[in-house]
Amino acid sequence: MIPALHMRPRLAPGCRLNEKSQAPRVLLMPERVLRLNGPSLEIVERCDGERTIQQIISELQLLYSKAVPEKVQQDILEYLKLLHDKRAINFE
Repeated sequence: MIPALHMRPRLAPGCRLNEKSQAPRVLLMPERVLRLNGPSLEIVERCDGERTIQQIISELQLLYSKAVPEKVQQDILEYLKLLHDKRAINFE
């Protein structure tokens, strides 16, 4: 499933980020751990159920302003799909 831009990603039940003071930053999931850094961490931190995918894309396009905006959007959509397939996030 390719997520629509109006959807609001949220961490799935049982999934959470470890504390900011703990390094490395990881996404804790039932039976699994996913190490996060750079853009992947930026994306997951924004999966709060409040921001739409479009808002996340816009924020990260500003943060990574030297990158091609279309590439940033494509990468975010692909990463959100991957997280959804791993049952780490849900879309509202």
